[in-house]
Amino acid sequence: MDLRTDQPHSARMYDYYLGGKDNFPADREAAEDALAVFPSARVMARENREFMARATRYLAGEVGVRQFLDIGTGIPTSPNLHEVAQGIAADTRVVYADNDPIVLTHARALLTSTPQGRTAYLDADLRDPERIMTAPELQSTLDLTEPVALSVIAILHFVPDDADPYGIVRRLLEALPSGSYLALTHATADLDPAAGQMAEKYREQGITAVERSHAQITSFFAGLELVDPGVQVAHRWRPDDPTAADLTDAQVSIYAGLGRKP
Repeated sequence: MDLRTDQPHSARMYDYYLGGKDNFPADREAAEDALAVFPSARVMARENREFMARATRYLAGEVGVRQFLDIGTGIPTSPNLHEVAQGIAADTRVVYADNDPIVLTHARALLTSTPQGRTAYLDADLRDPERIMTAPELQSTLDLTEPVALSVIAILHFVPDDADPYGIVRRLLEALPSGSYLALTHATADLDPAAGQMAEKYREQGITAVERSHAQITSFFAGLELVDPGVQVAHRWRPDDPTAADLTDAQVSIYAGLGRKP
């Protein structure tokens, strides 16, 4: 398995922002280049993780969803989605999907389920939704006649327009029943132009990166019922900690939302 550690990778750069250890000199150098133009990248990464945990608690706790499909898993950082969900309902089933060798290596080692629930790991690309939805690992873990929460956290900004990110999300949702949910975060330059400069730094390293506007990100929820408070800067979506409001929108620069399929 060639991890191409001589080239920076978005998942390992994200791990570096979060203070993780699963990154290499090329990743750290590229991440520092990004931090030089957008010093709040670590704040963005942290608040993105916090939204994932709050949205998962809402889905597992308040709504009672017991099945999750997390695409673009990234390098596992505790608490992982299944740890949050199974901490509320031990019988929750979670399928993780990613196409990244280093993520695959870590996920198989770390993403272990409660005895009552199940986790599965699928080596698949977000840009191939049919492959994901028909994969034996998914079919044997999730019951697609019951609601599923589709989680695409901080992944769609790595999908260029010509790969039809809206169509990808639509096809994934079409395979899920009524009562399913879409949890999504996406980087933006609406709030600080420097976030756009960070995306340019990624592109200079050969990593596709597309910052999108609030209107463009809201369009991913077309046909869904947005859960209050709608598409918000991540730290303003049902915050647990009032001190999170001390952060500026510009520091966070990532929109987050949750929508229900009617």
